[in-house]
Amino acid sequence: MLFQVGGQGARPTFFEMAAAQQLPASLRGALTYSIGVLALRRPFLHKVLDYEDEFFALLMLVLETHSLRNTDASFSESLYGLRRRAAKIRTKQADIRSKSSDGIQHSSLEKRQRVLSVVFLVVLPYLKSKLHSIYNKEREARLQASLWGPGDERFEDVDYFDEAEASIASRTSTETEATIRTRLAKNIHKIIGVCYPWLHATTEGLTFTYQLLYLLDATGFYSVGLHALGIHVCRATGQELMDTSSRISKIRNRERERLPGPPWLKAVQGALLKCTYAVLDYAQTGLIAAVFIFKMMEWWYQSAEERMSAPTVYPPPPPPPPPKVAKDGIPLPPDRTICPLCSLKRANPSVVTVSGFVFCYACIHKYVSQYQRCPVTLMPADIDQIRRLFHDM
Repeated sequence: MLFQVGGQGARPTFFEMAAAQQLPASLRGALTYSIGVLALRRPFLHKVLDYEDEFFALLMLVLETHSLRNTDASFSESLYGLRRRAAKIRTKQADIRSKSSDGIQHSSLEKRQRVLSVVFLVVLPYLKSKLHSIYNKEREARLQASLWGPGDERFEDVDYFDEAEASIASRTSTETEATIRTRLAKNIHKIIGVCYPWLHATTEGLTFTYQLLYLLDATGFYSVGLHALGIHVCRATGQELMDTSSRISKIRNRERERLPGPPWLKAVQGALLKCTYAVLDYAQTGLIAAVFIFKMMEWWYQSAEERMSAPTVYPPPPPPPPPKVAKDGIPLPPDRTICPLCSLKRANPSVVTVSGFVFCYACIHKYVSQYQRCPVTLMPADIDQIRRLFHDM
């Protein structure tokens, strides 16, 4: 079976679609890293990091809406020269023959498809990230409860309030409502903790299935969202890329002409609108540059850290296993301070390097001189392989 790896035709390759899908994650990493560095000197930016999901979702909402409105493509797809087209399947044989061989006609996106595309590109990933964070907190809470027990158990059987403090501890209606909301939130978190793994596994399985079918050229839809919306991602032609700038300028001129009010108010509103479009264009360019700079810095510092963390002096290898006592060798005494040869407490202890066993120096010197071997393992040895031990001095 052949895979589509070339760049021919209007159908994008699997690698182009994968790169376009991974760009928002790289963009988020670049923004988080940049804001984290700036927050070292501007502490108020830590509030942005506290609401990282909301900040990034709002930014992507503006970018995706602006990109879909002007280019009929998402922000990442427009960067790779891709366009979204509505796929309309024709059932009449005449339409099939006149339009295309596969029975699919591509047309520009409708307003409903643009809105739903923003939902699939921004809203659903935001909800998934929030569910993931809630699931992580719930899992940590369950792990802590399994290790230390619930935090309220040690206070259940103890009465910390006397009769004089009973009136102070009475619950008001506001406190009761807050307690109910807290319990409801805990129950919702527990439900999410149980259901989220199955939901995550289902979505990841469907994503993998669609990507595999797209790679095998068995479907024209790269993801579940594109299939649900009836949208095909196509490679933009050269003429479309050339006409994009003129089309955007026409749309913006038409919007400035439709501004209500007297001429002076129209001029002010037109100037503000022009500045807004300029900010959006520069933001797109800056974000793209930030992604590439972030990836380059990540590669640079990662390689540098690997070089710095590489050990210059490697740890010594583990010692070899101790040699086995030979069947015909001298048995070892239970007390390690006793010499196996004379069965007395070792005097002037010395070791045979070929085996590692310790004897009295006089005993082992005499034995090795006579038999040329270790008395315990019967391994060949000579006098030069006897070493004095100084651990008792």
